[in-house]
Amino acid sequence: MTRPPAPVPEQLAGRIVRPGDRRYPTLRSTHTTRATPAAVLLPENTAEVVAALRYARAQGAPIAVRSGGHGLSGSATNDGGLVIDLSALRSVDVLDRPSRLVRVEAGARWAQVAQALAPYGLAISSGDHGNVGVGGLATGGGVGWLVRHYGLTIDHIRAVEVVLADGTVVRADAVTEPELFWAVRGAGAGVGVVVAFEIEAVEVRDVGVARILVEARPDGDTVRRWADVLRGAPRELSAAAMLLPYGSSTVMSVTAVVAAENLRRARSAVAPLLEIGGLLDHRLDVVPYPALVPTTHLHPNVGQQPNVTTNGLLSGVDGATARAIMRTAAGPDRVLVQLRSVGGAVNDVAPDATAYPHRHQDTLVVASAFPPHGAARLDAAWRGLAGRVDGAYVNFESRPGPAAFARAYPRATGAKVAGVWRRYDPDGVFRTAHSRPNGGR
Repeated sequence: MTRPPAPVPEQLAGRIVRPGDRRYPTLRSTHTTRATPAAVLLPENTAEVVAALRYARAQGAPIAVRSGGHGLSGSATNDGGLVIDLSALRSVDVLDRPSRLVRVEAGARWAQVAQALAPYGLAISSGDHGNVGVGGLATGGGVGWLVRHYGLTIDHIRAVEVVLADGTVVRADAVTEPELFWAVRGAGAGVGVVVAFEIEAVEVRDVGVARILVEARPDGDTVRRWADVLRGAPRELSAAAMLLPYGSSTVMSVTAVVAAENLRRARSAVAPLLEIGGLLDHRLDVVPYPALVPTTHLHPNVGQQPNVTTNGLLSGVDGATARAIMRTAAGPDRVLVQLRSVGGAVNDVAPDATAYPHRHQDTLVVASAFPPHGAARLDAAWRGLAGRVDGAYVNFESRPGPAAFARAYPRATGAKVAGVWRRYDPDGVFRTAHSRPNGGR
């Protein structure tokens, strides 16, 4: 029997976008996934999020929640269901400058956050692209350009405002609803709609940014040296690298960021990276922090970059692992490989303090295949690394499910995450196919 359509709440009048609406083409999809939801709901405050959630539940259709739509899994949209789009909730407010406490709504993009905080000399290390939404990143982890200096974004969240599946609005922090607060920081997708975060920012105005291009040796020596440099570097240095084809060989393109306004300090911090391989080009500048996540990144997400991505974490990179990374990037099944530093301040936090338990690793390896290649190509390329990595970061996994859940939330962490999800969302409203542990609800 078909369920009759639920009446549209008065406060959502004009904020339900259906096919045929001129707004629909730029709201239907995410950055990686083209989809055809039955409607996109556009609440503008917490009360309207409650109304949108209750309306969506009354339809009996699948529900997706979107902050920015940059997530690799595409779970911020669906086919035939309803999408709660938080893009209108984008306020950024400095609550207390001396303690650097800021309130950020979940629909803001990190470019907007950086711009809003810059006049105060503050920043939040948060991803590497200005178009990424606050909500998705700040509930999964947050590997930013200052990650070794600052830690993960979730490590500086002091409180959250959450709309639970039954429409209840809850403020959670270390004292009030501590289990919910624990889960939101690393596994927030399954507990509710997080509408706002209180985050402790860091004092940052300008940063050193180096762009370095080196030859990547086939034997993995360049990769090993990159990891060794970062492992022993001062915490003010964080870096990301891509392994790219260069004729018949491979190059490593490194972006290194130094939490220092002094060009001399920045030059000293990045100097060892100039020695990891045959140097082809390099440049070092001191720029305002917002230049790392500029407003030029802001754009509609219309499924423009489909891909299949997986990742793994490493504690050090020995010769064998470095060779496996090079085979993934340059072998017959080559895919795009990225390396990111995640040590330093990330390792200061106890593994059980948040739902992100990976606190002893120092390198994140991410591999992606793009059309016309897909999952088969990625799996073939990743096979040599699969047994060497230790854990995974949920935000860099495009194929969620039981196996991905177990890697992101291993053992006791996974059991606790699943328990908290069941407690706060007993009907499984948010535990979609993208986040179900062990085939749960």
